[in-house]
Amino acid sequence: MTFWLPLLAFAFGSLLVTAVVYALTAKPASIDDRLRDVMGAQAAAEQSDQSSEQVMAFLKRIGERLPKSPKDLTKIQLRLVQAGYRNSEALPVFLAIRVGFALALFALCMTPVLVKPNLAMALAAAGFGYVLPGMALARKAKKRQHRIRLSLADALDLLVVSVEAGLGLDQALARVGQELAFAYPDLSSELRLVNLELLAGKGRSEALRNLADRTGVDDLSSLVAMLVQTDKFGTSVANSLRVFSETLRTKRRQRAEEAAAKTGVKMVFPLVVCIFPAIWIVTIGPAVIRFIQVLGPMGSK
Repeated sequence: MTFWLPLLAFAFGSLLVTAVVYALTAKPASIDDRLRDVMGAQAAAEQSDQSSEQVMAFLKRIGERLPKSPKDLTKIQLRLVQAGYRNSEALPVFLAIRVGFALALFALCMTPVLVKPNLAMALAAAGFGYVLPGMALARKAKKRQHRIRLSLADALDLLVVSVEAGLGLDQALARVGQELAFAYPDLSSELRLVNLELLAGKGRSEALRNLADRTGVDDLSSLVAMLVQTDKFGTSVANSLRVFSETLRTKRRQRAEEAAAKTGVKMVFPLVVCIFPAIWIVTIGPAVIRFIQVLGPMGSK
């Protein structure tokens, strides 16, 4: 009898574990259940899209009623385009967000929720909230410019191959924009916009200059100037692109070397603030403790 007890216990434990696993395991959904889930997900997505559209429409109405300065509007519009926001609604929405941030921080500092109400602090918080969206937009524009700058070398290689294969410059730009759609969507969208402008009847020089203005990338501005001069003087586009590609890769290597040279200077601040105090505590701390233990009783006497 004692021999069967461990076997029965093992069998009972195995059955118990199997039952628990079977209960916790989700049953395969039927076709109707899966279709219902898909339709529910689509309905939820449509509801979220409608709510976001309503929020955008509300912000647009607020932004359109705000006082505007033409000089500031030009700068903000250019920065929005450089950040990738080309929609006509982007400017009023950004203005509404900026004012909303300022009012929200002002109200937060004037209510006794976090700190004691203070008018000077509330005004400073409102000014910070007014500037913060512009800082975020500038950072987003710089990130996009950096992505375009990194993708320009590969785009130039494809452009050289396309031109040497017999395509014209306009067809080569359109082809490169299609090929880079997956790897570099930012540059691809800009090249497609150039192609649309050319199809709409704009001159090549004007379309290329618009490309340089929209992106704000210095390397792309140099490329546009080179292409405009090549088109004006009738020189070989393929040779010009090949020379510019080599120059661009040299500039990229120089930028990498410059960033590597700055690494030592940038490491000084973390070393001084974070690492050196810990090293001093570990090395000098025991000697200080021993010094206090030895000289402390002598001073009390």
